[in-house]
Amino acid sequence: MAALHITDIESAINWWRERSPSPDGITACAEVRALGSVYGLMVYYHEVECDEATMPPTARDAWLAWYASTPDAPCIAICSTSQGDDICKGCGRTFDEVQHWPVMTPSEKRQTWRRITMDGTAWRFNKYAERAREAQPAATPGFTPPR
Repeated sequence: MAALHITDIESAINWWRERSPSPDGITACAEVRALGSVYGLMVYYHEVECDEATMPPTARDAWLAWYASTPDAPCIAICSTSQGDDICKGCGRTFDEVQHWPVMTPSEKRQTWRRITMDGTAWRFNKYAERAREAQPAATPGFTPPR
């Protein structure tokens, strides 16, 4: 089974903190406490990854709730693996990752997301995103779009 990176645990903690803020500035919701215990152990033992299977059920459930709020696939509908590339120019996934995505576990998907984000060479991170921004029409001063 794939490992969860500490940055995903941090993101889940922050998502829960925003979703269920502390009523008194001191106490945290059950999900933050559960994830915080895992995070604390990771920091204490200098680990950057934890095994999803060994997480306490409350922490895993809290992590999965955060995971459900994230985009599922990195696909941008420009798949060069269908043209024979080993790695998709659009999303950065390998041919096998594209083919097996529907059956990958959440932690395997997050591991793939982390790799392609750290690599940052796929069009979803550069050329395609730049072209999409350039294609946005410039705001016209004084123009109010119809409702």
